[in-house]
Amino acid sequence: MSDFVNKLYKNQALFYKVFLFVLTSVLIVYLLPKGGKFKYDIPKGKPWQYENLYAPFDFAILKTDEEVSAERQDITKSHIPYYNFDTKKPEKVNEDALNEVKNVFADTTLNVYETIIDDFVTKTVNDIYEFGLLQESERLDPDQSVYLLKGNEASEVAYRRILKQSQIRSFLNEEIANAGFSSFKIELLEVFFNSVEPNVTFNNQLTQKELESKLNNISYTRGIIEQGSRIIAKGEVVEGNKYNVLRSLKAEYESQVWSKSNYNWIIVGYSTLVALALLMLLLFMRKYRTAIFENNVKVTFIFFNIIFMVMLTTLAVNFNIDYVYVVPLCILPLTLKAFFDARLGLFTHVITVLLLGFIVPNSYEYMFLQIIAGIVTILTVSELYKRANLFISVGQITLVYIIAYFAFTVIQEGNIDDMKPEVFLTFLLGGLATLFVQPLIYVYEKIFGMVSDMSLLELSDTNSKLLKELAEKAPGTFHHSLNVANLAEAAANEINANAMLARVGALYHDIGKMYNPTYFTENQTTSVNSHDELSPRESAQIIIEHVIKGIEIAKKNNLPDRVIDFIRTHHGTSTVYYFYMKEKEANENTSSEDFRYPGPIPFSKETAILMMCDSVEAASKSLKEPTSVLIDNFVEKIINKQMEEGQFLNSNITFKEIQMVKKILKRKLKNIYHLRIEYPE
Repeated sequence: MSDFVNKLYKNQALFYKVFLFVLTSVLIVYLLPKGGKFKYDIPKGKPWQYENLYAPFDFAILKTDEEVSAERQDITKSHIPYYNFDTKKPEKVNEDALNEVKNVFADTTLNVYETIIDDFVTKTVNDIYEFGLLQESERLDPDQSVYLLKGNEASEVAYRRILKQSQIRSFLNEEIANAGFSSFKIELLEVFFNSVEPNVTFNNQLTQKELESKLNNISYTRGIIEQGSRIIAKGEVVEGNKYNVLRSLKAEYESQVWSKSNYNWIIVGYSTLVALALLMLLLFMRKYRTAIFENNVKVTFIFFNIIFMVMLTTLAVNFNIDYVYVVPLCILPLTLKAFFDARLGLFTHVITVLLLGFIVPNSYEYMFLQIIAGIVTILTVSELYKRANLFISVGQITLVYIIAYFAFTVIQEGNIDDMKPEVFLTFLLGGLATLFVQPLIYVYEKIFGMVSDMSLLELSDTNSKLLKELAEKAPGTFHHSLNVANLAEAAANEINANAMLARVGALYHDIGKMYNPTYFTENQTTSVNSHDELSPRESAQIIIEHVIKGIEIAKKNNLPDRVIDFIRTHHGTSTVYYFYMKEKEANENTSSEDFRYPGPIPFSKETAILMMCDSVEAASKSLKEPTSVLIDNFVEKIINKQMEEGQFLNSNITFKEIQMVKKILKRKLKNIYHLRIEYPE
């Protein structure tokens, strides 16, 4: 039992990866659409390369989007609007008008003409409200038919038959003139204007309800293809009706309800393909990125990003397929490049795009565009912490999307007339959404405890609290760290290592010297040497302790592990040679192990660069009268000794790169000491 527990404990990292692999596969398969996958690509405008295709079942031919849109427009254009007709209004207006006659006309006039005037007013009111009076808000075609609702009855009339309020004056003038009442025109107009009110109103609710009912009843199919009918023969060009029939077959095939047995087999197929893709990613990391593969937090981070992108794309497809390119998929390679490297970022991006091909329509077009965009992202964004670089890269990504979409449209349609301008807007929105990568990286740093180049830029600020404290307590060490940082940055740039990481590591590598600054020569301002009162063994212990103290200070100040690695490794397993030899003079049996740094030795190019730069810069202070030849020999001697001790065996740095670092250090030291050619007097 204990053996099993021990074995389980030893392999817990592997078991976790298996669990993460299975969990990620299950989540992605859950997010994928579960319909059958049509086994043919439909190459619009190109010859059919497969065998003769016959209908496997009866299915309806789908109308094109253009046909459906045209049908909707026809229905909307021919739809008859509804207007409410208030039947009580004419009676009230007539009563009010007759009362107005008594108020407006003089008694002398009424004594003679009252009956005639009343008859005229009643007749005119009836004429006005024969088809109603409308306070017009929007003008329709005069010959347009409308429905007048009188209670529960609707009658169809021409829109021009309804009197508009803007026409009432001319209508009354004509009626008064025809009746021979021109002498009473002013009084009659006053009567009508004081009493006449609109009684017809537009019924928007009923009009829209009827319109929606008609639009909802639109048939999206036309005609039936019977089982066994030949759809297309090999070599026929896929266009026109042939293309629509193939498109209809694909839609029917992918949307049909599957039996439980079919559904289970589809799940098995998806699970196999998803697991295969994720397995390729794991194998890539195991073979080429061993350090990342062995770090479960980093593997979790990579798998989380894949799930995140699949989930975003699924949401976009379910919401509206037109927004699929708004999903900023290029955030994935950008993020992974910021935390790891370009090759892993691109490889993960390609795997993710392959998985997304199951979700989106026109999968080949989608995958081509996204892979090209991912490559452009990796090639263009060299330093993510520089905002200008990110904006330029986003512009280039958007441009690549547009160019590729243009090319696909020309290939498929044979012209540019069917190009959709709104697609360009989605590319632009997707490009702008890519700018969200900077706050997202900050969130990832806090959640997963990793460090990006943007955080390194902040740490490189010499006004930070920790570096200011170093400058106050150990000014000589601070000056030494600045010199080493400049040398390390130049060397890292020369061999294409992470220059920003090398610089930051160099700035913080000696912070442990703040504990006992006067025990280090660069901080000794007087001729008194603190080591004179100590034994060589005690002195060596203080010197070695600055590594341990530095790690403690770094952790207390929440420095990232990638920076602490420089503190831990900058002396590797080298010996405090001066005090070792001093002790050996007194005691021949002294062991060098008592004077050795605890290590580990450098395990990256950047930490190896720091070890070289630190040793060379510190030792260069002992040069009395430096010459070009002296500096060359001096650099060669120090770095060759480190190589002989095996300090660079784990750092993945080549002999050629070490030679390049030597060359940079020689040149930089010569510049520091202002060596000039000696001219004869």
